[in-house]
Amino acid sequence: MAQVTIRINGYAYTVGCEDGQEPHLTQMAADIEQRISSIKSIGGQSGEARLLMLAALLLADELHDLRSNANAAADTRAPEARPETGERRARLRRVAARAEEIAADLLDQ
Repeated sequence: MAQVTIRINGYAYTVGCEDGQEPHLTQMAADIEQRISSIKSIGGQSGEARLLMLAALLLADELHDLRSNANAAADTRAPEARPETGERRARLRRVAARAEEIAADLLDQ
């Protein structure tokens, strides 16, 4: 297992990953760092947990938009070719509820 040291908001973190995934992990860290820099430029310095939570919400929003676009494209398929939407909705509700719990916990700190 490979180890990569990434820097986010001035802090170094050593993270394990599969061999060969180091560039991908480094790029993901750079994406998070870019979002944190963007947040800081808009609203000034916040606590570390708040910055990470806001960066996570930005990423979740992008993921939501990508999934919505993919779902809209999938809805143009024939009904028998579509994946089970009820199961997908239930899972999305669980993920959203968990994200709200995490965000509330971070804001309470």
